[in-house]
Amino acid sequence: MPSRPHNPYEELAELADPDPRTEPLPLIPVRLAHPEAEPEGEREPGIPSDTEADDDPWSPPDHRRAKRRRGRSRRRRRSPFAAVPRALKLLIAVLLCGGILVLADRCAQMYAEKKAQQKLQQELHLAAAPQVDIHGFPFLTQVLDKRLQRVDVTVPHVAAERVSLAEVRASARDIRLTGSLPNAIRGAVVGNLDGEVRLSFDDMTRELAASQVRFSRRDDHAVDAAGKLTIAGQELRVRAQARLQLSGRQSLSTNVDDMSLDLPGIATYRPGKGKGLTLHHETAERISRDAARAKALLSVPALAERLGVSRADVATALRSEEELHRLTGAPRFVEALTRVNLVDAAVDHPWLLKKLGIDPHLITALTSMRLPEFTDRLAYSFSLPKEARNLRLQDVRVEKDGIRATLEGVELPVGEKK
Repeated sequence: MPSRPHNPYEELAELADPDPRTEPLPLIPVRLAHPEAEPEGEREPGIPSDTEADDDPWSPPDHRRAKRRRGRSRRRRRSPFAAVPRALKLLIAVLLCGGILVLADRCAQMYAEKKAQQKLQQELHLAAAPQVDIHGFPFLTQVLDKRLQRVDVTVPHVAAERVSLAEVRASARDIRLTGSLPNAIRGAVVGNLDGEVRLSFDDMTRELAASQVRFSRRDDHAVDAAGKLTIAGQELRVRAQARLQLSGRQSLSTNVDDMSLDLPGIATYRPGKGKGLTLHHETAERISRDAARAKALLSVPALAERLGVSRADVATALRSEEELHRLTGAPRFVEALTRVNLVDAAVDHPWLLKKLGIDPHLITALTSMRLPEFTDRLAYSFSLPKEARNLRLQDVRVEKDGIRATLEGVELPVGEKK
């Protein structure tokens, strides 16, 4: 049978889509993707894989379970301490509790210090509250035991008669509290106390009546006073020495001696028995060269006798200028003149003082004053408050900036004993 010629259009017809009007389309199975499908690596146990789900009937998606899974995932991400070991958490909690206890102990200590300051100020009648420092840690256990290890007290500017003490410091140890806890503590008994009292030279200069006099250290047990005093309207230079002495166990006073009041360039007055008014060396030299002044001195028999000049020599010197210069020009005459006490001459012969260039009213004012009236201007003392009667002063010493004395005491009651 002869073959048919090849028709290329027939091959094209086979490649064309079938006509739906003449032949139904074959059914091709389609797999629907689940909206909450997860990658295979993140699939939870119990959820079938795609190959396993091919044979199961279709069911609607469970959105609530997906939401729960997302919530659990978020909760896992929000826990910053999830990976912290339990021992570390316990350590942090212990440290926090310890910090709170330390803070509470410190607050209680500060409160107790404040109450002690108020109590001391009230009992000692102080103008300002003292500084109180309670030592030892923890404080609350000491209070519960009713025994404090150490308490330091600093009291500034304590009134002490004419002058104020610059500072009083005390360190108390073995303090036994009296009364019942927690708020009925009425006092304490100090087992041992030591401290010091300081009197500054600046306070002495400011507060003593002789405000123009300054004090300084002479040696370990003496103070020098130097400055100016106004007497009878004239300003005199004053120098004195004050020696320290303890009066009993609680008082300190000074004994002023070797006092001198200087009339600049003329004479020096020393109050007290056996002392008096003496000329400066330069003044004696001027008088020895001044014929009129020398004759005035020699014309007073009592002074001529104290100078060691006989009556015959006085008569010759008063008649002859040459003999006068020979007598008064001798070195021994000048030395003798500086040792003569002119107080009696000032009283009996006031005109003589004018000849010598000395105001007789000033000498009268000086001689009419008794020694205590001079020394009181420079003397000072202080006593511990009567409330501190169980304390005692000792080891008084002069230092560069003032006077220091140590304090001691044992079994000292503070407040009420019972």
